[in-house]
Amino acid sequence: MSDGGAITDVDGLAAALDRTAYLADEALATALFLAVRMRQPILLEGEPGVGKTSAAVALAAALDTPLLRVQCYEGLTAAEALYEWNYPRQLLAIRLAEARGTDLADADLFTEDYLLARPLLAAITHPGPGPAVLLVDEIDRADDEFEAFLFEALAESAVTIPELGTRRATVAPVVVLTSNRTRDLHDALKRRCLYHWIGYPDGERVEEIVRRRVPEAAGWLAAQVTGAVQRLRGLDLQKQPGVAEAISWTRALDALGVEQLDAVAAERTLGAVLKYEEDARLAHATGLDTLISGAG
Repeated sequence: MSDGGAITDVDGLAAALDRTAYLADEALATALFLAVRMRQPILLEGEPGVGKTSAAVALAAALDTPLLRVQCYEGLTAAEALYEWNYPRQLLAIRLAEARGTDLADADLFTEDYLLARPLLAAITHPGPGPAVLLVDEIDRADDEFEAFLFEALAESAVTIPELGTRRATVAPVVVLTSNRTRDLHDALKRRCLYHWIGYPDGERVEEIVRRRVPEAAGWLAAQVTGAVQRLRGLDLQKQPGVAEAISWTRALDALGVEQLDAVAAERTLGAVLKYEEDARLAHATGLDTLISGAG
């Protein structure tokens, strides 16, 4: 599956994504197709909750290939994304050698048998035949040092393990980076990547996404939640609810067996859609009945 298996065009990829319950518009499907075909990293930016991470997950499913994820955070080091040594197994080997009265050299302990690949190394050494999908999630949360290391590793599709030498990709991974734009990324990394901004979709598309992601819920519930979320997004909230919150809210309502989205049901489940106390107070001050009325 060196070029995404039977997926040979944008429409084919859009259809494959659709089968995973991910609804991608033509622009996003085109960007992802180019990332696969050109084997060039793609940077997906947008508000939290609009489906950036889900796009990478869906892409891996559509290509029927492994998804390997690096979750970025402040202080993340290259070693944590690359590999670690299996110290308990090394220690056991040392004790067995001592019990047998044999000597172990360092070279005996630092071999492939004791190497634990982290996502980045696993993506580069993936044997194929198709590429793995490497998701570098929330790259804007990582430090400059990790960003610089990542740029070099992606540019060469290779990493060096001091004890074992350089590992080069036989099948270069499809790399998806996501960012919520909490900080600006370096131009060098951006130049290396394709770029796509995922905006908040219109109400009709949100409703369709919710229906696909929560098929067990009644159709009318997806419509009501979508309308209510649209109204909430009209408020001056600290964190605007995204598609992820619309999905979460629908699941919460369905789990409670709610048959009608009203102020009472909204009050019980508000924590599924609003994540700050100040936002909840603003919703109450506006009036839950007002926010719910007319939804759907």
